[in-house]
Amino acid sequence: MVLTVSKRIPWWRAAAAVTAGALPCLAFPAPALWWFAYVALVPWMLLLRSAPTGRRAALEGWLGGAGFVFAVHHWLLPSLHVFLFALAALLGLLWIPWALLVRELLGGTPGGGRATAALVLVPAGWLLSELARSWQGLGGPWGLLGASQWQVPPALRLASVGGVWLVGLLVVAVNCAVVLLVSVPGARAPAVAGVTGCAVLTGVVWLWAPRPEVSGVLRVAVVQPGPVADAPDAAERRFALGERLTGTLAGQRPDLVVWGESSVGEDLTARPDLARRLAALSARVGAPLLVNVDARAADRPGIRKSAVLVGPGGPTGDRYDKMRLVPFGEYVPARALLGWATSVGKAADENRVPGSAPVLMDLPGRADVRLGPLVCFESAFPDMSRHLVREGAAVLIDQSATSSFQDSWAPAQHASLSALRAAETGRPEVHASLTGISEVHGPSGGRIGPALSTSASTARVYELPLATGTTLYVRFGDWPVGAALAALAAYCAAAGARSARPGIRLRTPVPEPSPPPARTVRGSAARRGR
Repeated sequence: MVLTVSKRIPWWRAAAAVTAGALPCLAFPAPALWWFAYVALVPWMLLLRSAPTGRRAALEGWLGGAGFVFAVHHWLLPSLHVFLFALAALLGLLWIPWALLVRELLGGTPGGGRATAALVLVPAGWLLSELARSWQGLGGPWGLLGASQWQVPPALRLASVGGVWLVGLLVVAVNCAVVLLVSVPGARAPAVAGVTGCAVLTGVVWLWAPRPEVSGVLRVAVVQPGPVADAPDAAERRFALGERLTGTLAGQRPDLVVWGESSVGEDLTARPDLARRLAALSARVGAPLLVNVDARAADRPGIRKSAVLVGPGGPTGDRYDKMRLVPFGEYVPARALLGWATSVGKAADENRVPGSAPVLMDLPGRADVRLGPLVCFESAFPDMSRHLVREGAAVLIDQSATSSFQDSWAPAQHASLSALRAAETGRPEVHASLTGISEVHGPSGGRIGPALSTSASTARVYELPLATGTTLYVRFGDWPVGAALAALAAYCAAAGARSARPGIRLRTPVPEPSPPPARTVRGSAARRGR
């Protein structure tokens, strides 16, 4: 009988991986330590580069990825309960390829060539993980590392060129350079060159990238009722409160009034009295109302969330049904298999029905303005706002509600996304929340006027600068994603070619500590005999 020595991961490394993976959450709102993003990955990467085996790096990449997902989405815990742990463990698997890249390119003592390759391929590997989890079925692109830079003007300029993806690539590249600076003295020259290159690129974009050209002003009023206690008549009371706040706008001459998500709890076809009240309110204020109906349709099966434009004559006929629904919040994926989630959290008891196509709305009285409506979660998807602007939207409007997470980081995280979408598209964006935070961002991504906090119950008019021109991101789309995938493909092809040639290795692996000699029963008996 042979007694073997266990090679399991030490507990402290497992704990360190989870903790290090969670650190980047501090760069996002509400802490909003945007500068921390440029070093937040360093502890995790130092741990990965010291992994003695690829299997160990994969495990620590998975644990760190799970820690990151849980930390950024921790506010979902009251709704998803234990299912959030399962979700974090599942999504954490997406960081395994990145972890293997970090060990392969940064482990040991990389020379100048491998260090230079790391500055390109490690950010590309991170982007691959983000791209995979950006699929709606896996939760969507919430918590992309580049989104932590929403309040940094140079980063917003980068977003106008390559979207949030380009910002994320540069953030990870700086982290990679810092790792080389602190751990590989011989690679300091490429590390400094990498940081300098990021700074030069940012400067060139700041100076030469096209800027939105202001072409007019649109007065938009945001109505935020604030929290309403849960009760059978909560929808009616919320409607009445929105109605009263909107009435205070009379005489302020808004061009448009925007209500938040789920601001109307009954289908307007089934409740013509509500439609008449909205029409009268529009006539009184002198502007159309963009409301959001969260109800079972009278003429179609299922529950939908719909942006509906209402004028003095009633609904104008312009209606957008939310296309991308929140997993578990608005539908349960594979309900036959995962329906148990409704018993342990606040998952949707019934799947809502998604819309089939984006919609542009003509603003009555302003022939030069077309509205591009989005509903809540959809502001996280760069492709949706880009499509609306390519089709002619002059203003992006996101109607949201985060009342289930009122005292968490969720409202601030959600509101910050409108800055990225505005900068990417060169069009102003209105983020109108039912219970806060509501914000308005101009065509360069900068905030216009004060935000409405989660404690506010008010209506406020904002002057939006309209813009013309096309950003490079709107014109060329997600080209940083294509470039990153091409770089990874080239690396894999080169690695495959090298492995096919005998006697050639990419690098010397990190040596694993040798275990103590195995003791056998026979060997012990022989020693006793001597």
